[in-house]
Amino acid sequence: MTSAGPETKPASRTTGAPQRCGFGIDVGGSGIKGGIVDLETGQLIGDRIKLLTPQPATPSAVAKTIAEVVNGFGWTGPLGVTYPGVVTHGVARTAANVDKSWIGTNARDVISAELDGQPVTILNDADAAGLAEERYGAGRNQSGLVVLLTFGTGIGSALIHNGTLIPNTEFGHLEVGGKEAEERAASSVKERNEWSYPRWAKQVTRVLVTIENAIWPDLFIAGGGISRKADKWIHLLQNRTPVVPAALQNTAGIVGAAMAAAAEVTR
Repeated sequence: MTSAGPETKPASRTTGAPQRCGFGIDVGGSGIKGGIVDLETGQLIGDRIKLLTPQPATPSAVAKTIAEVVNGFGWTGPLGVTYPGVVTHGVARTAANVDKSWIGTNARDVISAELDGQPVTILNDADAAGLAEERYGAGRNQSGLVVLLTFGTGIGSALIHNGTLIPNTEFGHLEVGGKEAEERAASSVKERNEWSYPRWAKQVTRVLVTIENAIWPDLFIAGGGISRKADKWIHLLQNRTPVVPAALQNTAGIVGAAMAAAAEVTR
């Protein structure tokens, strides 16, 4: 594969104009995937590479796997990386689906060192998905306050105001009727209890109403695997704020990570 950096600009197929590219890595509990992103369209350029997340998922082991993905493309420029937890100033503060040794680790420095000093921008995985959906997906052309919620094993969240990310929201841990939101309405709860979509949608509604009563968003974007079946449940919700399914699906984390790295470069 050819080498590329954030300023590599092959001609656009549609206009002949220069094309701005970035690179994103999405770190998950089971897989680490990455690819080159066209920052004009939010689409991947070519195929992505996905490798299994090492077990145990220690900082060193994950960094080596990230380097393997990056080197598979010959990418030498700035790199965006998602992390499944809270990140502040490059430091991991929580560790839900990776080894607990991440907590307190400067993830940015560990990954950069494995890549011979390549610049690394690291952010929460739901935050990355939110950025991508707001720019290229379900939130495109939506002004005001947008909330992305990813329904999976837990509930991840991203909060974006007029295109600006407010990082590390943890709406999945809000108390709703004496329980954490994700204990009430994660898609894993539906599966575990074998609930119907109508029964689960009532719990999702309770979570959405709690959030909207606190911050009055203009739009909710529903992500996670269950968003692919949005036609079975979104119309059942009874909150006041519009809810739409996520559009980018499995590429959102990669795209958002590449966006974050590009924004860091241009500051």
